Amino acid sequence: MPTYIALMNFTDQGIRSVKETTKRADAAKDAAKKLGVDMKQIYWTVGQYDLVAVIEAPNDESATAFALSTSSAGNVRTQTLRAFNRDETNAILAKLG
Repeated sequence: MPTYIALMNFTDQGIRSVKETTKRADAAKDAAKKLGVDMKQIYWTVGQYDLVAVIEAPNDESATAFALSTSSAGNVRTQTLRAFNRDETNAILAKLG
């Protein structure tokens, strides 16, 4: 299943209620399941991003639906990256000839 990395920043609303962030993460994980997405890991980070999540989704559409659903709650803004493991990267490189 394709892997995606979600980089997130708190919105003003999200930081005002930051004490609820772990509860919101649990709710996001449950919402992800309804979309066929598995939120494998979530990390609260220091630096450019406030949270980083590793998700698996069956396709780009499901991953995008998850990102939109998460962002529409108003607590975070997301940037989602498609991630390729070693085998997937080798398959891509093999196409280069």
